[in-house]
Amino acid sequence: MVVKLVEIYQDRNFTERQYKLREVFINPEHVVCLREEPRFKTLLQEGLLPEGIDARQDFTRVYMNRGQAGLDIVVVGKPHLIEDKIDKTKKQILKG
Repeated sequence: MVVKLVEIYQDRNFTERQYKLREVFINPEHVVCLREEPRFKTLLQEGLLPEGIDARQDFTRVYMNRGQAGLDIVVVGKPHLIEDKIDKTKKQILKG
């Protein structure tokens, strides 16, 4: 099962630093670490992120295992909310 999150990324098609939002689907089994991303909070306060993002919003860097190399993405939301979303997809084994 996959989890849908909203990623914030830098669009490399522009000469200026421009950030955009997109949906991303991740496999919770590959998530290694979640960390708060304060740099994006600063970018938001400076008005460098897309319009429409609430000024109270927080961001999380999600580290994922990709074999020998890792992958990290920044998603919209506090780390504990992202963790809750990931945990809800994991199947629970019922003991009866």
